[in-house]
Order: sequence, then structure tokens, then C-alpha cells
Amino acid sequence: MHAFAALYRALDASTSSLAKQAALQDYLRAAPPADAAWAVYFLAGGKPRQLVPTRVLREQARAAAGLPEWLFDESYEAVGDLAETISLLLPEPAAPVQRPLADWLQHHLLPLRGQPPEALHARLAEQWRELAADDRLVYFKLITGAFRVGVSKLQVTQALAAVSGVDSKIVAQRLMGYTQPGARPTAADFSALTAPADAPTLLGARGGQPYPFYLAHPFNEPLARFDELLGAPAQWQIEWKWDGIRAQLVVRDGQVFIWSRGEDLVTDRFPELAALGATLPEGTVLDGEIVVWKTTDLIAARARQTSAGGQIDSETADTHAVYAGSVQPFAALQRRIGRKTLGAKLLAEVPVVLLAYDLLELDGHDLRAQPQHARRTALEALVAAHPHPALHLSPLLHGETWADLARQREAARRLGTEGFMLKHRDARYGVGRTKTALAGSVDADAPDAPATRPALGQWWKWKIDPMSVDAVLIYAQRGHGRRASLYSDYTFAVWSGPPEDPDRTLVPFAKAYSGLTDEEMRQVDAIVRKTTRESFGPVRSVEPTLVFELGFEGIARSARHKSGIAVRFPRMLRWRVDKPVNEADSLQTLMGLLPARGDH
Repeated sequence: MHAFAALYRALDASTSSLAKQAALQDYLRAAPPADAAWAVYFLAGGKPRQLVPTRVLREQARAAAGLPEWLFDESYEAVGDLAETISLLLPEPAAPVQRPLADWLQHHLLPLRGQPPEALHARLAEQWRELAADDRLVYFKLITGAFRVGVSKLQVTQALAAVSGVDSKIVAQRLMGYTQPGARPTAADFSALTAPADAPTLLGARGGQPYPFYLAHPFNEPLARFDELLGAPAQWQIEWKWDGIRAQLVVRDGQVFIWSRGEDLVTDRFPELAALGATLPEGTVLDGEIVVWKTTDLIAARARQTSAGGQIDSETADTHAVYAGSVQPFAALQRRIGRKTLGAKLLAEVPVVLLAYDLLELDGHDLRAQPQHARRTALEALVAAHPHPALHLSPLLHGETWADLARQREAARRLGTEGFMLKHRDARYGVGRTKTALAGSVDADAPDAPATRPALGQWWKWKIDPMSVDAVLIYAQRGHGRRASLYSDYTFAVWSGPPEDPDRTLVPFAKAYSGLTDEEMRQVDAIVRKTTRESFGPVRSVEPTLVFELGFEGIARSARHKSGIAVRFPRMLRWRVDKPVNEADSLQTLMGLLPARGDH
């Protein structure tokens, strides 16, 4: 634990990628394999479950520190992080003991989950007497399920590649599925991650392991530069950017596995897709989007798609209507995501399909090195040979010019999509999102290409502009990490009625914490402190004096929210210092952004 805690402090204290990489490599070279296995799990994105209820933890910490409740709460508000607060307040350990990270987790931390309060009190008291002061913060981060530090999975992959001498793409493949919830990594798992390139990989050990997802870069250049930067539209495979759950459907060893992009195994959440997988050939891996699909449109859509050979002419309003009426908003999919059990009624009301847009494996053969157009042809043949109501081809779009495609893209909002995906016809299926794919880079496969032209072997997302409203900040909460001392997490509201309504009030509808510069954040923090009305633990209610333009990708009706509205991916686009509070938008403005009920 001591070495892992030191690594955590080194990563948290530095903003240098080189320094973080050096710290990761030093730790992985020195750590016992069992400890390294757990370290990779947490650093690569594994989500520890909360092991002790917060109430029990707070009570035990207050008693150990000998503090009254009000003083503990004041300390928590000042620090802004429960794990850090407790680690600072505990008295010095009576008899510190150095235990390996794996030993702490397997024999001391994980057994805490599910214990009754009286048993927890005794075990926690014993552990805290033996816990070295320098190890406390990581210990409490793991217990509370709030472990996170400023390092990416890509950086962990690069460090593993450096210490093992194995190509980073192979390491990325081996890491797929490693961080799934509930995993308990072992020394053998770490050895498999770092084994020589020609050794049996985790793919052989876990037949259902997915491939690393290939990710797209945003393309936000002016339309006038598209020809210069991308060439002719005919060189690109163009599709809608669907607003669902990115997933891979894997058929191997007589089983079906469905993985989300977050590397969660979600097969049991989508039984209709598991049934689809059972009809596909052994050794098949599909990449696509899980979306909610209106059952009544399945037959019509299948007939139209088949008659078009899997290609949809986006200028045909009739075809547009099929997809506009079939693919439902993401909010409908959330009804499936949030349920622990899936009853027959819910499955009937919220059916899902896989909109497939890539074929990564066929008959056990890895197709990722083949060009995009060849994989698409093989995908169309597979779908035609194995029709199923839960399997659809993501339709292709066509246009003579980029201006023509820009006009078609205007239908994105009505179709419930986020814009276009641009995939070069010769692109291979890569790993993750590489920095070299940014505009202005040189394609490694075409080094003589102009440096001002994006790498042609990449995927690009040409998204529509976000929806936006002007909203009022009404609540603020302290952030985490380097923002733990700042009020940086905000709740925003809109007016319940128009300006002429004398009884209108501010109705909260969204939370956001991103979009401001550090300097703007400090200015807002100062205003929050000066205009606080009430405090509720770490949250402050403030005088409504600040207006911000909030952007979001989607909007839907929601009975769970006071406003009746739920927005997706809200963020601050700008601070409207030019706008008074009484001119902020109203709930009617939000309602006007909702898709017509007939469309969905």
C-alpha cells in the first residue's frame, strides 16, 4: 500500500505527462505482480465499489478524532472531500504496519462490504491503528469508492508497454475487459498483460474479450475548407452519429458477450441482443450502437433498408421518416440502463436494436487491418445472410459535395442524431484515439502528405452545434482534486414563466462543472462566497446574480426532474456577464427544444 500511495501522490501532484509516465514505469517495475495487478485495475479506470456506508464512516471518524458533529462538518466543508477530510483528522496510528496493496484489498478492505455496523466499527478501529499516515488518503479513496487520479488509460497502457517491451496496441488489446466491475485481478493477470508478444494473450484466456474501441476526433473546420482538408466526399464513408450506447457484440466459444465502450459487460441488460448473437456465426465481432427502436417500424424499416442494399438516400424524405420514427431518444434507453431487473413489460415498451457499422472479426479472423470499405462490404453480406429484427445496418449517406452533405446534416436534430461520422474508405480500425490524428498531423502511412491535411486513416465526428439556453446559477458545491477549495460544481435554473408573469420562479434543471477557465472559476467562487443565502453541508444556495449560456447535446421529458426536463451532457459555453438575471430563458424555451411527440 505504501508504494501505491506514493505513486498516487506523485501522479496527483504533477501536470507533466513525462513525470507521470516515469512514476508509473518506476512503480510497475518495482511492485510485486499481485500489487501491480490491482494498481493497473484502479489506474486504468476500474471503479471500486463503496465498501463502508458513508454514515458509518463519518460516525467512526468523528469518534476516533474526538470531534463534535458540527466541527467535523465544518472541516468537511472546508476540505470538500470526505476521504481527505478523514485522513487529516485521524490521530496518529498506534502501531503502523506495512502491508502490500493486494493484501490490504483481499484480506482487509474487500471483506468490509456487507458487514453489520457493529462489526465495521471494530474492524475499522483495528485497521486505523495499523494504517500508516502516508497511506490514509488512498485507503479512504478505495473505501469510499471515490478513487480517481490524473492519469489516463492510455498513459497506463504506454507504461505497461514500456516495462514489458510489448507493442502498446497489443497491451491495449489485453487490457480490454480488465477493469470490468467486480473484477479481482491477480498476479497471473498482470503477468498475462506484460507477457512477450508471442505468448498466449488474455484474448485466448477470455473468449469473450472485445477489441479496443476505435474512437473519432472532432472535426470543426469551416465548410469552405472541407475539400482542402478532406478531399472529395466520395473518399469517405459517411454515417449518422447515433446517440445510443457504443457496444461490441462478441460471439466466441459458443457464447455471446456484449461490451459497452466503458468496458462493462452488459449482456444481461440486453437479452434481445444476446438472442441476436446466438444466430450469428462463431467468431463474429460487431461494432455498433445500441438504440431503442420503435417496434411498429421494424418491418417497414427492414423492407426499405433491404431494398436499398443497406444504403439510405438521405434526400428521400420517406426514408428519413422511417429512421426519425424508429430510433428513440437516449432518455428512452436510460429506462433500461437504470433497472436492476428487466420485466417483460419493460422489454416490450423499450425494445433495442444494434445499429451495426463495423465488422471486426469474421469466422475468427481479425478484420481490423482491412480497409473500411472492405469491412463494410463484409458487414452488409453478414447482415443479409443472417437477418434478425434486432440487427440493422447503420445507413450510409451520399452527396456530390460537402455543401450537399451539410444540407442533409440539418436533419440530424429531427432524427435524434448528433451529426455525421466521417470514415475514410481506406481507414483501418485502430486503437483508441491517438494524438497524431489531430488536424495538422502527418499520416504515418502517407508521410509525403501536406502537414495541414488530417490523417486520412482516421475517423472524424462532424457534430451539429449543441442546443443552448441562458440559465441562472442558484446552487454551488465544492469541486474535487485541485478544485477542492473552489465552488466549481453548479446547479442552474430557468424561469417558470415569461417576464410578464409576476409569480414566476426559478426552476432548477441542470448541473454543470466544465467550460470555464481557471480565472473565471476563481471569480465565480468569490461571488458565490459573497452571495451565499444558506449552506447545506458542502452545497451553498446563492443569490441569483449570474447568468451562463449552457450547451447540451440532447433534451427529453423526465418525470424524475422538478422541471420535467432532462438534458444530456450539459456544460457552460460562456459566462453571460452582459445579461441580467431577469432576461434568462424560461421553461417554455426548454420545452420548445423538445422533439415533437410525433417524431419519437
